[in-house]
Amino acid sequence: MSVRTRDALGGRAAVVGIGATEFSKDSGRSELRLAVEAVRAALDDAGLSPADVDGMVTFTMDTSPEITVAQAAGIGELSFFSRIHYGGGAACATVQQAALAVATGVAEVVVCYRAFNERSGRRFGAGVHHREPSAEGAALGWSLPFGLLTPASWVAMAAQRYLYVHGLTPEAFGEVAVLDRRHAATNPAAYFHGRPITLADHAASRWIVEPLRLLDCCQETDGGQALVVTSVERARDLQHPPAVITAAAQGAGRAQEQMTSFYRDDLTGLPEMGVVARQLWRTSDLGPADIDVAILYDHFTPFVLMQLEEFGFCAPGAAADFVASGTLPLNTHGGQLGEAYLHGMNGIAEAVRQLRGTAVNQIPGAARTLVTAGTGVPTSGLILAADG
Repeated sequence: MSVRTRDALGGRAAVVGIGATEFSKDSGRSELRLAVEAVRAALDDAGLSPADVDGMVTFTMDTSPEITVAQAAGIGELSFFSRIHYGGGAACATVQQAALAVATGVAEVVVCYRAFNERSGRRFGAGVHHREPSAEGAALGWSLPFGLLTPASWVAMAAQRYLYVHGLTPEAFGEVAVLDRRHAATNPAAYFHGRPITLADHAASRWIVEPLRLLDCCQETDGGQALVVTSVERARDLQHPPAVITAAAQGAGRAQEQMTSFYRDDLTGLPEMGVVARQLWRTSDLGPADIDVAILYDHFTPFVLMQLEEFGFCAPGAAADFVASGTLPLNTHGGQLGEAYLHGMNGIAEAVRQLRGTAVNQIPGAARTLVTAGTGVPTSGLILAADG
């Protein structure tokens, strides 16, 4: 796909299986085991066996390589294996890679997965402790010496500018936090099941890095999530209605860095997600009014607001009021703030459930879902739709 033309990928592949481990703060087992459990669960959900799989896709920041997971899960020969960079920005791109492989005949059944002990093991929220010299890492040298050491601190820079430009207060971010936790409260799989919050709770939570409070920051989670992708034709013979990949896109903006793109002309938006939005709308011939459910990557609440604006659901600076209005069903599983932080893979699974009609917080008649991956980094997105 070009940033200027539509592509021919839409409608040629579908997500046919979803599977996950429990979401916890201490899994008590290896990341490899979590990955295998999620992969097997997704294959069972699809009605397929390990012998059917010939492709694997995961993230670069993963300790369980494709060939190791394949071996441990009983999968045989592989004709395709791939990894996507930039942390949570990779989530939807794993499905795009799988769809590309299926559409071109490189593979027939591709498993996308993500598994980590992100709470009991390596904690992404802890920030930078050690980094080997690299051209990419050099950008951090302009931020780390001044105390910008963690993802929250990097996002806080853009969040502060957003509030200033639009004349808002940090309470604007609370709309996202409250909505996510309300959905998580009714989701038995969510870590915060049964624990909704109020705007007052949000405002009373402690500062992490102003203007971000504790309840603006996603949780840290141990767990695994896997998805199975195959052709639409094969999908129709399997046990669940297919979630057709109507459009898939990756995006990086001008002056893009990994979480520290502070030298752009404007810090109040997410240009990388703007690239994705234009590609998804162009390829699908759809627009904001056509989306029934949106699952937007919510590692930090301000970036949910900016995503809504990049996709054209509302005007710049109006996203908090848009969320409060309830116009668009959003993060119906509870998001990463409420359900689990699985680098966005659990959000894709929720989009599939909405299309199947099996979500805990089901939106009646949901036929088109928008899913996004991590922002502040080169990112990705999907539009999934019911078949036919």
